[in-house]
Amino acid sequence: MATEGLTTVASGFGPKETMDRLEAEIKAWGITVFARIDHAAGAAQAGLSLRPTELLVFGNAKAGTPLMQSNQAIGIDLPLKALVWQDASGKVWLSYNDPASLAKRYLAGAGTEPITRAMTDLLGELARKATTPP
Repeated sequence: MATEGLTTVASGFGPKETMDRLEAEIKAWGITVFARIDHAAGAAQAGLSLRPTELLVFGNAKAGTPLMQSNQAIGIDLPLKALVWQDASGKVWLSYNDPASLAKRYLAGAGTEPITRAMTDLLGELARKATTPP
């Protein structure tokens, strides 16, 4: 199930451990975690069922601000988000927006390419550490 502009990585851990590992890695890099949203808990409060689904909202003004200076509308997709979710077969996934795809969507200026490249590399590293057993 590929979604354009979305990177999805299989996890070797359960949903909670995957999200805990991701959050720890993000904090270890000195990146601010703004929110951790448990969609399944919200669904349960509404009397509905949802497989484990958690969203982490995080970012760094040094990286995001130049993108917003190029096109403020990209702020609707910043700060960055990562979703950990479990599919119907019990497989756990980590998904996040590809920064280069976001820059393309908002026609961010040429000067933002090094930033989106660095963000892409960092997100890939964070995802690898959160989803891959040692």
